[in-house]
Amino acid sequence: MQLVFFGPPGAGKGTQAQKIVAAFGIPQISTGDILRAAVSSGTELGKKAGPLMAAGKLVPDDLVIGIVEQRVAQPDCDKGFLLDGFPRTIPQAEALAVVLGKLNKPIQHVVSLEVPDEVIHERMKGRGRADDSPATVQHRLDEFRRLTAPLKDYYAAKGLLRTVNGVGSLDEIAALIKSAIQR
Repeated sequence: MQLVFFGPPGAGKGTQAQKIVAAFGIPQISTGDILRAAVSSGTELGKKAGPLMAAGKLVPDDLVIGIVEQRVAQPDCDKGFLLDGFPRTIPQAEALAVVLGKLNKPIQHVVSLEVPDEVIHERMKGRGRADDSPATVQHRLDEFRRLTAPLKDYYAAKGLLRTVNGVGSLDEIAALIKSAIQR
């Protein structure tokens, strides 16, 4: 089962991803984690991405796609995987579809966790991180909508989008996700 988790910052993607990967026995793939691992292990892609990350710059799509391709080709992804935080744009989604098509591992479900802004602000306030000020949170929500939200239409047109209410207890939300991807 190949999944993508999608939603604004603070929607609970990481928390729910842990529940889903445990339930289905598939790895969670976070592009941030993959990039850091590639840099620390000194792979060719890591050598290219490392200086960019150190300078606080975005890693170009082709490098990220290459790193994702290497990761999903690993044997632990044979039963599937959950991509958390990627793709973020339509060009990334299109490039990902090509790569996964070559590997015969197409995305089967895209889970969009739907959470109102006011709930996100409350959740972020509770985390107490310096970068979770109301203005910063709102900026991240605005950026998400501008860059990532068009993916909803892209995946909906392909029949892959599963919208899930991301408000409720952790177990309630996990049950909604499982139900959405087992339909």
